[in-house]
Formats: sequence, structure tokens, C-alpha cells
Amino acid sequence: QVSVVESGGGSVQPGDSLKLSCLVTGRILRFNLKAWGWYRQAPGKDRELVAGINIGASTNYLDSVKGRFTIWRDDDKGLVYLQMNNLRPEDTAVYYCNENKPIRTIRHWGQGTQVTVSS
Repeated sequence: QVSVVESGGGSVQPGDSLKLSCLVTGRILRFNLKAWGWYRQAPGKDRELVAGINIGASTNYLDSVKGRFTIWRDDDKGLVYLQMNNLRPEDTAVYYCNENKPIRTIRHWGQGTQVTVSS
């Protein structure tokens, strides 16, 4: 079974930056053959894909984070990162890492990491 552990969240002010990390481990895992993504869920809202990175390292972003967030991967270490700059209050959510695929097909989630942006 694949396990993901997210870290790096915190409470910051608008305009600040955070770097999230996701460690993916598992006995049966082909990390470098999968697409990975960062998702978030704000209170009372559905979980959404924020950024995804594919096998060839192409990326896709939610429109509201384009130009502010950057996703990248380290296939040797099984890590996925999300650099978040110029954070806004509307970025406040619990951030999760998982395979980049339709949310309805994802069965297991990590504990996530809380990001709070407030003045």
C-alpha cells in the first residue's frame, strides 16, 4: 500500500511563502511512472486539484494559483514539492498530496498539512 506524508504547512500572512513537501513510500510503488498532484480542501468546500506534475514533468495548475505556485518532483527520493508564493487568504486549506487522477478514484489520503493565510 502506498503511503503519503505531507509537511510544511503553517500560519502565515498574506504575501508570504511556504514550501510543502510530500514523501511517498510503499512496497509496491512505481513513483517515477505516476503523475502526482497537490490538492486542497477548504472548510465547507470540495477538495480540488491545485497543481499536478506528470511523468514527463509537464505541469498543470488551478487558474487561481498560476504564477504563484510551483510543483516539482524528485523521482530518486519519492518526493513531491509545492512552492507557494504570494499567499492569499483564499489559499487557506488543508493541503494533500496524491496521484494526479480523478479525485473520485482516490481511495486513500494522507493526513494533509494545514495552511492558514491571515493578517
